Amino acid sequence: MADQQRLKNLQPLMDQESLPPSYVRTVEQTIVPLAEHVQVLARAKKRPVLIGIHGAQGTGKSTLTLFLKEILHDVFDCRTASFSLDDIYLTRAEREHLAETVHPLLVTRGVPGTHDIALGQKVIDQLMKAGASDHTPVPTFDKSMDDRSPRALWPEFEGRPDVVLVEGWCVAANPAKDAAELAAPVNSLEREEDLQGIWRQYVDDCLKGAYQAFFDQLDSLIMLQAPSMDCVLEWRTLQEHKLAQRQGGAPTGGSSPGPLRIMTDDQVARFIMHYERITRRCLAELPSRADVVIEVAEDHSLGLPRFRKAEGDMS
Repeated sequence: MADQQRLKNLQPLMDQESLPPSYVRTVEQTIVPLAEHVQVLARAKKRPVLIGIHGAQGTGKSTLTLFLKEILHDVFDCRTASFSLDDIYLTRAEREHLAETVHPLLVTRGVPGTHDIALGQKVIDQLMKAGASDHTPVPTFDKSMDDRSPRALWPEFEGRPDVVLVEGWCVAANPAKDAAELAAPVNSLEREEDLQGIWRQYVDDCLKGAYQAFFDQLDSLIMLQAPSMDCVLEWRTLQEHKLAQRQGGAPTGGSSPGPLRIMTDDQVARFIMHYERITRRCLAELPSRADVVIEVAEDHSLGLPRFRKAEGDMS
């Protein structure tokens, strides 16, 4: 069981994330059981374990990962490294090149094909093989600039971890079942800006290739399950509002010159359309494949984790 005194040390982290006192209950009932699950797996494997954390935009993946990492380290003495798929987005220049050579929609970060999966694999490989005194650089991405942070700003993980957490909205996503699934547009973005389905096909081809090999490494998959696509849009809009507040500026329209790239509500809605196809697919089929499912309520509260006991049995 978790050390209650060590759990009390999480208050500075709660303050940092501007979380209400009620989040203590979420920590105790949801995140601590997750940490117990992960540390048991790590002890059994006797090697660094790779844990995937999936959740649609706005479900709280980053916050969950932050607290899970802290509890694993401070309560269960598991050295834990983490990074997000967001951290390995292609640079803006690389996405602009894809937009010119493949399809204009690829300038927008997010979908499979806009990440540097080779970079993510390099990070994992270095962490898995690291010695006690080795330092592994972990990439970061500056969303306010819509570009990868300079290498000098990347944090470094020292030594070999017991656990590596990888979180992202499309972690463990599957490609389309067949060509017919790709053919029908799911929203106005696909209908009007991807009339021939070139963008959809490219994204799906990427998901079939390097992404599947990357996801196949996972030792365990945790899913934060959003209640609906409408909630995803609402939550992602709220995230952008908070980003604007932190940056001390109003929306700039996303593509305006200058240091801020904060989207308006209409632009967030268009942005989410890039994610909609795969998000809907994951909401429909991923709960049956995840090792742990946590339902996210409309008020953003997290339910109790449901752990897979056997094939097709969640309890």
